[in-house]
Amino acid sequence: MKIVEKIKDPIVNEFRIFEKEFTDSVNSGVFILNVILNFIINRKGKQIRPILVLLFAKMYSTQNLTNKSYRGAIISELIHSATLIHDDIVDDSKLRRGFLSLNALWNNKISVLVGDFLLSKSLLLCIDNDDFDLLKIVSQAVKKMSEGELLQIQKSRNFNITEEEYFDLTGKKTASLFSACCQLGAASSGLKNLGRVEEFGLNLGLIFQIKDDLFDYSSRRIGKPTALDIKNQKITLPLIYTLNNVNVSDKNFIINCYKNKSRLKTNKNRIYEIIDQNGGFKYALNKMLDIKEKNLLIINDFPENKSRESLKLMLDYLINRKN
Repeated sequence: MKIVEKIKDPIVNEFRIFEKEFTDSVNSGVFILNVILNFIINRKGKQIRPILVLLFAKMYSTQNLTNKSYRGAIISELIHSATLIHDDIVDDSKLRRGFLSLNALWNNKISVLVGDFLLSKSLLLCIDNDDFDLLKIVSQAVKKMSEGELLQIQKSRNFNITEEEYFDLTGKKTASLFSACCQLGAASSGLKNLGRVEEFGLNLGLIFQIKDDLFDYSSRRIGKPTALDIKNQKITLPLIYTLNNVNVSDKNFIINCYKNKSRLKTNKNRIYEIIDQNGGFKYALNKMLDIKEKNLLIINDFPENKSRESLKLMLDYLINRKN
């Protein structure tokens, strides 16, 4: 059994219900929108975020999951889909999960509007059902993600960015949605004190982003363009560590390449070698393992059941995933 299926084992029935309800939730009276929404649904990823919602909901529930928990899972997938669409536009990416992205198939204007539609659906789902606690969680996450994207643009050519600034940026841009998903699940089952749940989710998101940083230096096809962060001159954790530990000559070489896109493309293999030789990749891997250990301590505060065991598997999966 694949690890993702093992992770889903405690919620296998609930996940089937979620998938049906998610499909039903994105119907529209506009033909072109339905065509695009069908395209999105048929090219879904591993759906880690709704899995997290359902696992936390099941972990804190003593009975069958309520409709509120399923709404939380739907909201998480709607927001995630919207952010992916907007990310592809911002990054000028033409591929998503091995297929052409929405902006490549249609155009940026249509893609922005589809992303806005999905985001509005998620907020209305909260409002129409008086799920104001869920609305607060997702609104805070969307705010942080927007701040994170803008902060990344601001910092993209700042080669003095510290590791602390990197984690602040990543905490907003990527980890805030992971944290929101965990909180949505727990809150939908009645948990009021979400502090440890929030922290666990943030750590999951940090691991996810560091792994994505490492994928960026891979030459193997993983269902999305590799070297995209290099192309967009984004600063990754392996690069930050290297710039802080490399000799002056190699540091100036990397910085000069990053300031010139054509030179960056030509010399990317040499940059990879410098990062590898100076322990940048190893450092990023060790940082993921450190964060994993923090989450294993947090897990001890969660109810002892099958969902909790799946969260341990999720930690391993995010560190060892191949795409």
